[in-house]
Amino acid sequence: MARIDFPFVKTYRDRHGRLRSYFRRGGAKPIALPGLQGSPEWIDAYRHARAMSDADAPKPGSSRTVPGSVDDVVSAYLDISASSTSLFKILKPETQRSRRWILEGFRKKYGKLPLYRVDGRGKRIMLLTRPMVQQIVNAKASTPFAQKNLIISLHAVFDWAFKEGRFPENPAVGVTRVKKASQGWSTWTEEQISAYEATHPIGTTPRLALTLFLYTGARLADVRGFGPHNIHKGEFTYTQQKNEGKATAPVVIPVHPKLAETIAATTLVGPRHFLLTSFGAPYTVKGLGKAMRNWANAAGCTDVSAHGLRKAAARRLADLGCSNHQIMAMTGHASVSELIKYTGAADRKRMGREAMAKLIESGK
Repeated sequence: MARIDFPFVKTYRDRHGRLRSYFRRGGAKPIALPGLQGSPEWIDAYRHARAMSDADAPKPGSSRTVPGSVDDVVSAYLDISASSTSLFKILKPETQRSRRWILEGFRKKYGKLPLYRVDGRGKRIMLLTRPMVQQIVNAKASTPFAQKNLIISLHAVFDWAFKEGRFPENPAVGVTRVKKASQGWSTWTEEQISAYEATHPIGTTPRLALTLFLYTGARLADVRGFGPHNIHKGEFTYTQQKNEGKATAPVVIPVHPKLAETIAATTLVGPRHFLLTSFGAPYTVKGLGKAMRNWANAAGCTDVSAHGLRKAAARRLADLGCSNHQIMAMTGHASVSELIKYTGAADRKRMGREAMAKLIESGK
């Protein structure tokens, strides 16, 4: 028989040897529980005492949350209950997870700061100002990606709270970051791709993962969800998660023969997901990203990641002379300006060769 636990119950024997029990929670006055412990009378008394205690108990975080503070606003924004008006609860689970982590860290450090004060005439005056928020953001300058994500998160919570009238001004308006020149994620070279393929032969999950990235040009979040349902009559079709809910057409590309061969040769695939862990479960986005890094490290490719394969797919197409719009049809990029970050170097190299060839042909 399963044991039933009764939290907050204290039991002892009185001076007459009789067993007595009390319900005591925190520093509240103890409540005597009559009858033999476990009897119907005793259980009814316990349930009544517990219900009264739950009603009087402070809500989680209420003892540390000061109205009008950063704590107060962030707590309200992260509330996903049915009565909440926060836009946070309609975000995708992965976005919720990352944003919650960022905002919890922010309020752990700045939660006690008051957002405003009320003067003698009842007017609310901001105490957390835009320059203060800018200084907080500037402190993250050494970690550009973390800084960018912090800005996005702060804009989201403060914009929502300001529009709801929780404070008189939005302290995140105009807060920006200094963009550093960066090429972003490193693009895989052909030498690195060859080294990876030599380490992970066809038939293995690491090789299938590489092939899916290279011959779809898809993002990590999309690749982890690919499965047999994406292939129909020789075409690979999927809707990009990044653009989910937007009026964008799905990506539709022919299945490359090497991709078809690799899928057919891989022993560990699922009915809904091509890529499975050693436990037979589909990868999470974070899990697949970590796995790709480990598989790359095993092949001696220590400075590249999963996203670099998406860039390699675009670079290969650029090397072959494909137009920007042809490449965009495969990778799903929404703008040429974004694509050029992936193919700019390949385009310049190819156009340089073509320019030199014309110069040589001219005899000048």
